[in-house]
Amino acid sequence: MPSQEHPPPQGGQQHQQQRTFQQGPPDRNQYPPNSIPLRDLQHHQHQQHQQPQSQPIHLQTNQFNNHHYGAGLGGVDSDDEGTYAQPGFLNQRDTVYSLSSQQSLFHNQESHNNDVRPFANMSRNASRDPVIDKGKGRHHGGPSESDSDNFSDSRSERVFSSGSLPGADIDLFGPFRGPDDGRYTGYSPSSAALLSLLEHKKSPMAGLQYRYDNTSSPSAPGSNVFVDPKSQPPADQYPSWTIEKGVPLTRQEIDGIMLDLTRKFGFQIDSMRNQYDAFMTMLDSRASRMSPAQALTTIHADYIGGENANYRKWYFAAQLDLDDHMGYHSAPLKNKKVNRNSMVPQPGAVNIETHDSLAMAEQHWKARMNQMSHFDRARQVALYLLLWGEASQIRFLPECLCFIYKCAEDYYLSPDCQRMVKPVPEGQYLRTVILPLYRFIRDQGYEVQGGRYVKRERDHNSVIGYDDINQSFWSPEGIERICLRDKVRLVDIHIGRRWGALGHVDWDSSFRKTYIEKRTWLHLAVNFTRIWIIHVVMYWYYTAYNAPFLYMNDTTDQSGGVQWSIVGLGGAIATLIMLLGVFCEFMFIPLTWSNSAMLIQRLILLIIVLLLNVAPAIYVCLFNRTGDTSLYVGIGHFAVSLITTIVFAIVPSNQLFGGNSKTSRKNLASQTFTASFPKLKGSERALSIFLWALVFGCKLTESYFFLAGSFKDPLMTLYNERIPLCQDKYLGDTMCRIMPVLTIGIMFIVDLVLFFLDTYLWYVIWNTVFSVCYSFKLGISVWTPWRNVFSRLPKRIYAKLLATADMDVRYKPKVLCSQIWNAVVISMYREHILSIEHAQRMLYQQVPSENGSKISLKTPTFFIAQEDSSIKAEFYPRRSEAERRVNFFAQSLATPIPEPLPVDQMPTFTVLVPHYSEKTLLSLREIIREEDQSTRVTLLEYLKQLHPVEWDNFVRDTKIMAEESSLFNGASGFGLSAFDSDKEHRADDKNNDDLPFYSIGFKTASPEFTLRTRIWASLRAQTLYRTVSGFMNYAKAIKLLYRIENPEVVHQFGGNGDRLERELDRISQQKFKFVVSMQRYTKFSKEEAENAEFLLQTYPSLQIAYLDERPPEAEGEEPIVYSVLIDGKCEILPDGKRRPRFRIRLPGNPILGDGKSDNQNHAIIFTRGEYIQLVDANQDNYLEEALKIRNVLGEFEQLHTPPTSPYSPQMSSDDVPEPVAIVGAREYIFSENIGVLGDVAAGKEQVFGTLTQRMMAKIGGKLHYGHPDFLNFIFMTTRGGVSKAQKGLHLNEDIYAGMTAFNRGGRIKHTEYYQCGKGRDLGFGSILNFNTKIGTGMGEQMLSREYYYLGTQLPLDRFLTFYYAHPGFHINNIFIMLSVQLFMFSMLFIGSMASSVTVCADVAEEGCMNLVPVFDWIKRCVLSIFIVFFIAFLPLFLQEFMERGFVRSLIRLGKQFMSMSPLFEVFVTQIYANSILTNLSFGGARYIATGRGFATTRTPFALLYSRFAGPSLYLGMRTLIMLIFASMTMWVPHLIYFWVSVIALVISPFLFNPHQFSFSEFFLDYREFLRWLSRGNSRTHVSSWISYCRTLRTRITGYKRKRLGHPSEKLGGDIPKANFWVIFVSELVFPLIQVFMCVVCYMFVRSFATSDGNGTAVYTSGLLRVGVFALAPLAVNAAVLAVLFAISLLLGPCMNMCCVKFGSIMAAIAHAVAVLTLLGFFEALWALEAWNASHAVLGIIAAISVQRFVFKILIAVFLTREFKHDETNRAWWTGKWHGRGLGSHAISQPLREYVCKIIEMSMFACDFLMGHVILILLFPICLIPWIDRWHSTMLFWLRPSKQIRAPIFSAKLRAQRRWTVLGYGLLFIIVAAVFVLLIIGPIVFRERMPNNLGKIIPV
Repeated sequence: MPSQEHPPPQGGQQHQQQRTFQQGPPDRNQYPPNSIPLRDLQHHQHQQHQQPQSQPIHLQTNQFNNHHYGAGLGGVDSDDEGTYAQPGFLNQRDTVYSLSSQQSLFHNQESHNNDVRPFANMSRNASRDPVIDKGKGRHHGGPSESDSDNFSDSRSERVFSSGSLPGADIDLFGPFRGPDDGRYTGYSPSSAALLSLLEHKKSPMAGLQYRYDNTSSPSAPGSNVFVDPKSQPPADQYPSWTIEKGVPLTRQEIDGIMLDLTRKFGFQIDSMRNQYDAFMTMLDSRASRMSPAQALTTIHADYIGGENANYRKWYFAAQLDLDDHMGYHSAPLKNKKVNRNSMVPQPGAVNIETHDSLAMAEQHWKARMNQMSHFDRARQVALYLLLWGEASQIRFLPECLCFIYKCAEDYYLSPDCQRMVKPVPEGQYLRTVILPLYRFIRDQGYEVQGGRYVKRERDHNSVIGYDDINQSFWSPEGIERICLRDKVRLVDIHIGRRWGALGHVDWDSSFRKTYIEKRTWLHLAVNFTRIWIIHVVMYWYYTAYNAPFLYMNDTTDQSGGVQWSIVGLGGAIATLIMLLGVFCEFMFIPLTWSNSAMLIQRLILLIIVLLLNVAPAIYVCLFNRTGDTSLYVGIGHFAVSLITTIVFAIVPSNQLFGGNSKTSRKNLASQTFTASFPKLKGSERALSIFLWALVFGCKLTESYFFLAGSFKDPLMTLYNERIPLCQDKYLGDTMCRIMPVLTIGIMFIVDLVLFFLDTYLWYVIWNTVFSVCYSFKLGISVWTPWRNVFSRLPKRIYAKLLATADMDVRYKPKVLCSQIWNAVVISMYREHILSIEHAQRMLYQQVPSENGSKISLKTPTFFIAQEDSSIKAEFYPRRSEAERRVNFFAQSLATPIPEPLPVDQMPTFTVLVPHYSEKTLLSLREIIREEDQSTRVTLLEYLKQLHPVEWDNFVRDTKIMAEESSLFNGASGFGLSAFDSDKEHRADDKNNDDLPFYSIGFKTASPEFTLRTRIWASLRAQTLYRTVSGFMNYAKAIKLLYRIENPEVVHQFGGNGDRLERELDRISQQKFKFVVSMQRYTKFSKEEAENAEFLLQTYPSLQIAYLDERPPEAEGEEPIVYSVLIDGKCEILPDGKRRPRFRIRLPGNPILGDGKSDNQNHAIIFTRGEYIQLVDANQDNYLEEALKIRNVLGEFEQLHTPPTSPYSPQMSSDDVPEPVAIVGAREYIFSENIGVLGDVAAGKEQVFGTLTQRMMAKIGGKLHYGHPDFLNFIFMTTRGGVSKAQKGLHLNEDIYAGMTAFNRGGRIKHTEYYQCGKGRDLGFGSILNFNTKIGTGMGEQMLSREYYYLGTQLPLDRFLTFYYAHPGFHINNIFIMLSVQLFMFSMLFIGSMASSVTVCADVAEEGCMNLVPVFDWIKRCVLSIFIVFFIAFLPLFLQEFMERGFVRSLIRLGKQFMSMSPLFEVFVTQIYANSILTNLSFGGARYIATGRGFATTRTPFALLYSRFAGPSLYLGMRTLIMLIFASMTMWVPHLIYFWVSVIALVISPFLFNPHQFSFSEFFLDYREFLRWLSRGNSRTHVSSWISYCRTLRTRITGYKRKRLGHPSEKLGGDIPKANFWVIFVSELVFPLIQVFMCVVCYMFVRSFATSDGNGTAVYTSGLLRVGVFALAPLAVNAAVLAVLFAISLLLGPCMNMCCVKFGSIMAAIAHAVAVLTLLGFFEALWALEAWNASHAVLGIIAAISVQRFVFKILIAVFLTREFKHDETNRAWWTGKWHGRGLGSHAISQPLREYVCKIIEMSMFACDFLMGHVILILLFPICLIPWIDRWHSTMLFWLRPSKQIRAPIFSAKLRAQRRWTVLGYGLLFIIVAAVFVLLIIGPIVFRERMPNNLGKIIPV
């Protein structure tokens, strides 16, 4: 029962205040500028003539001065009162008419007592309006749009006479009369001023002062505004659940049920109150559109007993029906009977024989549910809700919760419970049931160290996670394992006593892993077996068929049997891939008896199939290669192979050989929870199959001719090639024989990778084509008749947004639509995206007729101009936000939309926003001051450049407010009236007096003006305030729709605005809730807390859920954590905090995962209603979109429930449709056009959210991607919630909810007519952080059991849809980068041959090689990779083409291409590939805060280098050296594309860095880079090269777990050490393969003889030379380090006392030697190669690969775990080892550090040289005139005239910077000159260089 302490919100009404006018100047602080209704002045002037001025004037409470119609369109309606005078109207010539009181839209109070007269010849009983008549009987979609009789296109239409009430009560601006409390929270001009402007009135510049007390207006953050809910009159909180409606149970009875359950089970009182409100809200929501009895029954069916109830599915899957009805416990194989005399027989129990059938059991269940009383149904739902409400982390375990519920239900029905007298202590359920389970879950991931919890170093395969625990409850075998501490099994206890035994369960021994998420690539072999089979086998078929010369003898093998049979080996390959998958399954599935038996059976059958596919080939190839028998066997072999391949490709592996019978009870759990995929309709399934048939049809055709067919010639050429005169000094001619073979092998692999890439290319093409065609069908295309879109808009508003079917329509549709349209237009004006002139042209106006007897509705010029092309007027700025919103609104209503229900019948829903540390409201300091010295612009200046029109509108609005404010003091002070809107005034706007407005938005620093500027900026950044104010438009939309559809409500209150507002508040709060889950609320800074309080004051109905941590009850115990809910109506306590509405204790800290999912989970108990919309804290919404909310909720297909009971015997399971679990929505990325990077990120998100998801939803492949999807509350919360929460594994938490819903039978839809705003990352670093998070999250997904279920059980077409839309995208990125690297290795091999032998076109010639076919192959490969890269731009182009036209799409893509976006795409592809590869090898997936600010800050070179060196720069530089070698040896023009791509991998981070090419900043950056390289050796430094280097190797070594308490320990993270075999494969095997390939190439070029001067051929060994030049630098470094170590040990203790930099000097000496050594050996190698540049480059490539391999061996094998501090590094250089806190490690650490330093010296030299190479590449760009301006134009898309100014420094700082630039510029030029000379010198002076060193030196 809800406590009387905190009554529920009662409509948001406030104290009614008496308003008086007073003489004399008032106190300025009492009159906020937003509360000045200017029309009151006119009314006051009239009354001044009648009353003495010495007396206060008390205004009458009539409908003029007390009519309160909503707020301005900026936000949710205020509770302020307002006094309004009659409006002025416009005729067609825009002449202002002031109507007499008889002509007013409103009449005096007395007129309402008169009889209502029919309006415009329409009556309630006899409507002749075809739209109205049609509307009453319409079905889906409302009345026909062609019924245009009532939508006159004339410029004005007479709609009512001035004396008829039905017309006179329509005020088009009614909802906006009153202070604007929307997005500007009342800090805006009054609504009277707005309406005065809209009606072309001048400002009444009267110098009158007046009082307008306003207690509900929000104040600045930090002020204490509280409205006591107790003072509000009580309202009916659940109006649809009343005795008058015939409810089966009264509220008191339901309250009694919940109180009784609380007493019996020990629930918390606050939790009970919370769940009572949730249950009643759900009942009220359902009962508003169906009978109360049916509402209760359907809720019970959804939660407990219906066909789609998760509890019912679990009940039968876990065979609990046998447990209940047969008297046996659930344990299998024991057959141990429980004493049946002690059993409580279930009602209607049946005997064993009849109940053994599942169908009979289900029939019995249904009968029992049908006979159940309403009381029991309510009790069961209440019990489930109470258990769920306090379950905390157990809410992630739906079947565990079902088991707990089953135990509780059995206990409730037992005699023990019925006899209970004394209530159970409050909180017992939490303590005895939830707390032990919570602690088990927590202890799996965390351990106590130093009195605090730290994450264990465990990977997922050793963590019993949420899914493992939950899956234990799926089957009788799992439930049997649950034992008490005394080893008694829970199933051996009587079902009525199990509840009491739950507190004694030993959970540690009850659970085990049910799926092993081992970190390995082999998951891909299991989950995506069919992908590999389709591609590898088809590639084998093509290649084997096209290359008979490899295995056939032209003279003997004439029959063709051998060819058929060799090609037929594809079946054996398919079987081998299947066998690999089965072997890998043994690694991932716990080897229980049933699992092992299933896998062994499959293994045996696959071996038999393999023999069938191999035996014919053995016979044909070895025993009978000729003759007809051979031919027949070969053809038969090929047929068997084809059948094998087709079966393995089509049939899911889990269904092979009857693996999982769907009808078996044994597999019921697996089928129910992992394979209940929603069925596609016939047409949709046909479309899915047709799509994939087209994709693979085109792919296989194109791949055969373009890839496989064209590979034949180079294959034949190299196969037949024999290289002459080739011999290694030690290996003889081995290298010459294997070189062509190795080249063929690597080319074969390159072709295979391209074969995979082709499929994705065709998928993108056909998916895009189908999606575009489907968009035509839906009507969401710019190519539909555009004039019709706007001219039909009023008709469509009436037909699709208004629920007119059940409405007593007394007004013409145009009158109703005009109010909607005016609301939309005014909302845009309030948000400053429309100017007043634009708004006036777009609004409907009420104008008097010529004789004054009629009032006509004037059609906006906007609509008239759509039909009359002669009218030339601007309605909104071109390509503005207003244009986009109006266009989408009009276009969306042209699509099919579900019919809305009346507002009072619509379902209740909640918006849930998780919030961590996102900005709520920008502070003044943040928007008017630069972020730091690297930022060249304030945020406000940047926003003004991005939104100049909106800023201008805002300033004009501010000046209106300022003019109103000046009326308080009786002086204007601003010259011309700010209300004037004529052009002459605008031309003079920006006079000197107005400069403060145009620069910072205000002239005086009073809070109401500064706050406006803060809000304006916040609404254009990615802030929580933008999100909350945007989605609060739902409340406004509900009020507006209710008011329009129920005009009698306006009559009912007789013009009493306060009462009307309370009624509108009541209905909006009944239907819409808003919860923000502020995880850190209690830890907010003062500014954050003030901003949160400001939100509550602005939107009192907003609810904030947060975690409140309190000290433990006893010392040594854990802190107590509560989940708390507050709202804006909660009382403010003396300490400034608000009294909670609900406060529910949790078992512990709920944040056990990555944060977001836990944050959502703790707050979800406070959500209400049937649906929930998940929104991120960087989204936005608009009034026109909020108006469609009823249509969107209609997509769940639950608004028109049949009157039949779901338990009726007439209802079969086939009659129950699969529930809609999720409805997705489009997103508009409002960060598009904010520079090239923001636009690229926005474009990708836009394409995915529209074009891709449109098709995915159609063919059943869409999942849940978080925002802004709507979720079926009951469906999702009974299946584990809205996300999953295991740390690391569920990093991308949202998609798991989608996969769970999909696996369990929930349909997922997508809407095209509704969209929300969404912000995306804008900077290079933040975008790539986001990509890294997505990539690592995908790596975790590949380990998950969900991918296993989907990959091994989905039908082929749906599997392909799932694969290519989700993991396939990331695997494709890996293949792209793999193809680039493999292609470069193939170029290495081909280049080696081309540089060593003569290339000729005729293979018959002696002494030369025919490489022409190979060169042709190279060109085709480059073309393939190019197409694959650039096909990524096709979807965006077509999406823009469809929605904005051809020109706009060309412009957008043109701007992106001119801004170098292809280079960015290459880099992003590498980041994606690297992140997933790294994650699958080493793990470490974590949430990365991407940052959502504007990317105007310059990032230092050193920071960019350290961030991207590992993921991309090293790879890019190695590839670049290979490309240099390829270009030197075999140049073809096609390699230009590779040059661009490889350069992109190296310079992209710097190319997209703001102001990278500013001349002075470049050299200051160079100084910082040198400092970064050198610091960190004398004292700890976070940003140093040594810190970066240590972090790089810790993913292999791991950290020591022991914490020593050093401050520098915070530099290290909690990266777990990778598995040895993972390290072995990724860090040793793959690098070894690269070493082999590089060294082979170099050895080959060294295998050709040179003359010794005597004509004798001399053969040298390339292997020896590579070994020397790779290892000699290491030896030199080792020697130098040994000497320096001795010096530091001897001199260090003394030198450290007098020279603080001693360590740094020692390090600098070592580093300098390492760099010089590396350069020296490079020059020596070049000299030994007789200055042959290509051979020298190849030698460098080989030496780098060897050196890299040696480093990896040293790190992986010889290095122990790393300390988290950096004491050992400083000890090495300073010689001071004592006092470092190393303990016993001080003995072993010097040797370990010696190995580290050998590695570090070479790595330092590499980083030093590589950094300088990049800087040298960038430096010439800095010399281009005005390059910084052009570069900024490229990045920010701002015209040079609007460029960001250069920073302003003091004279001293300028001089200091000048000298720094001069000094470091000179140093850089010297270093660069040395580098260039080392390379250019030998080339220029080659003739003067010694050429015979290679003959003198025997290496």
